[in-house]
Amino acid sequence: MAKYKLEYIWLDGYTPVPNLRGKTQIKEFSSFPKLEELPLWGFDGSSTRQAEGRSSDCVLKPVAVFPDSTRKNGVLVMCEVMMPDGTTPHPSNARATILDDPDTWFGFEQEYFLYQDGRPLGFPEEGYPAPQGEYYTGVGYKNVGDIARQIVEEHLDLCLDAGINHEGINAEVAKGQWEFQIFGKGSKTCADQVWMARYLLLRLCEKYCVDINFHCKPLGKDLDWNGSGMHSNFSTKFMREKGGKEYFEKLMAQFAKNMHEHVAVYGPDNHLRLTGLHETQSIDKFTYGIADRGSSIRVPHSFINAGYKGYLEDRRPNSQGDPYQIASRILKTISEVPTS
Repeated sequence: MAKYKLEYIWLDGYTPVPNLRGKTQIKEFSSFPKLEELPLWGFDGSSTRQAEGRSSDCVLKPVAVFPDSTRKNGVLVMCEVMMPDGTTPHPSNARATILDDPDTWFGFEQEYFLYQDGRPLGFPEEGYPAPQGEYYTGVGYKNVGDIARQIVEEHLDLCLDAGINHEGINAEVAKGQWEFQIFGKGSKTCADQVWMARYLLLRLCEKYCVDINFHCKPLGKDLDWNGSGMHSNFSTKFMREKGGKEYFEKLMAQFAKNMHEHVAVYGPDNHLRLTGLHETQSIDKFTYGIADRGSSIRVPHSFINAGYKGYLEDRRPNSQGDPYQIASRILKTISEVPTS
């Protein structure tokens, strides 16, 4: 038997964006614990905006488990928050009620800014660095600085060690802005991994005295600097195997019909980002276009060339969006379009 360090991780009750929380307990197991071996665990919900002090007990229910290579016998445990009975989902528990389909594949492109001393990493104390242009996928100190690449490379390794389906990294359009991509089959699987990747990035940056700013427009809407999105790529089994132009057009019509319902769960303050500038469509419009980064939905050339089969990219979700709710809303709209 060995003692394992179990880091139980959950989303708190803050709105409109929950924070990640975590605490450790030590348990003995004969080998790396399986999900079904992990016990429920309580916490003080009055300190996380999930309960009142006079009745503060909340319960953590393990739903996904990952190795933690930063600790000897380390285990990362993604949890749902439950009521004291251990079976009723807490009102803040979005994961418990979302639509899910393991045959629907999602790819989330998580953008973010590295921040230090209240400004993006690499920004001068006053004013701004050189205009956007060379930062995207850039190389060299003037473009990426001295620690940013070290952080994102280390984060990549931590995710891969944890078994997260991390698909890549790149420097983004603005100074101090980066992106990582997560792919998963099913809403819950993919969203669990996005949240865990966010957690690992936040925890990693503690030792660099760097913060992660996930806000979709941290530099303000009136400045000529890109915001941060979480472009969401999706494909159902039907889209991959049958598809067709007629189905595609019906699907886009349904996305247009549900435009406001989508934007409502695509992350807060999106009106600051979806202005029609900086590779976005306006928040009050829905459009789609082939390889068009200024549309709501970007249609890859590969999709058209394959006979309207494959995946599509919804460019409206922002960097603070909850991947559970984003994936669920996409699935709901898809479910409203007949496939026969």
